[in-house]
Amino acid sequence: MPCTEAMTKRERVTATLAHQSVDRCALLEQLSYNPRVIADWTGMAITGFAYTVDDICAAIRQTCDLVMPPSAPRGTARVTTPDGFVVQNDNWTGWHVSRPFSDAEGACDWLLARTRAIREAPFDPARAREDYRRYMLDLQAKIGDTVILNFSWTGFCHPFDSMGLEIFTFFQLEYPEVLKAYMDASVAAEVCPVHAVADPALSPVILIPEDFATKQGPIFPPDFLHTYHYPYIRQVADAWHEHGITALYHSDGNWKKVIPELIACGVDGFYCLEPNCGMDIVELKNAWPQMVWAGGVDGVDLMERGTPEQVKAEVRRHIHETKALETGGMFVASSSEINPPIPPENFRALVETVKAERHHD
Repeated sequence: MPCTEAMTKRERVTATLAHQSVDRCALLEQLSYNPRVIADWTGMAITGFAYTVDDICAAIRQTCDLVMPPSAPRGTARVTTPDGFVVQNDNWTGWHVSRPFSDAEGACDWLLARTRAIREAPFDPARAREDYRRYMLDLQAKIGDTVILNFSWTGFCHPFDSMGLEIFTFFQLEYPEVLKAYMDASVAAEVCPVHAVADPALSPVILIPEDFATKQGPIFPPDFLHTYHYPYIRQVADAWHEHGITALYHSDGNWKKVIPELIACGVDGFYCLEPNCGMDIVELKNAWPQMVWAGGVDGVDLMERGTPEQVKAEVRRHIHETKALETGGMFVASSSEINPPIPPENFRALVETVKAERHHD
């Protein structure tokens, strides 16, 4: 039966994940990093990035059906991590200034130490369950009935992000067994807490975020991904599935050519579809209707540089050409999160269009 009565946010998210009809499309976003958007929805006068998580939550309550956990601006300090990386923060992003090694051998020593630390870290399931439940309930109290989309990691990105691709390229050729041991330890340390904390009453969905693609396609060759990435996605997704929780996968870039391989990993859907990289959500949802799709509204050329009317037209195209109101399976979301360059009027146009496009008999 078509759904024409107003749904709660939880009902709308659950129906979307289950490929059922919805009263309107569910809106998914990350709202932590745009002070102008937060000011627009809270009525606050914000200078620079002088706002708090509570302020972000006030904007979330009014806009999102599903949201990634909010985080306060990072500030602009340059910090040194315990293992010797120097990181420059810039409020909503950050980058490595220097590393504690300069070649593959040094990178190997660092990853060996990292793997030992992962293996030796103590774990108390009862404490983990209590801490996770407290965190989720405290956040839920701040964002009302908006559903939380938390993260679950395989650890795949950490080595090549930390090493940089040039050093990582030589490292993985010279020390493949070290990389494999790290991935085994990283995923084992992720799966164990999953079984301790997973609870569909807290949230019915999780996001596995691991970037591995450029605008042209995957960074790594097929054999590499089949060895070091796909099996570990499956392990994490399977762990959440054991508790009745939907697992979405995220990567930036163009990974269209490996969608069948990612589906074979057992994930239920995908987030972050960059149109400028060839990832059109209408094409993708219609080609793989059994999957859940999210994050297809271009976050750069459209959301940053377009007009509100152009944003509205694109949102309507997504909703109507995918038949998302009748079939579920699609969250409206930007492809880049709501980053600082996005004008508040464009985000407001996205929100208002989603709420206006409703399912009628």
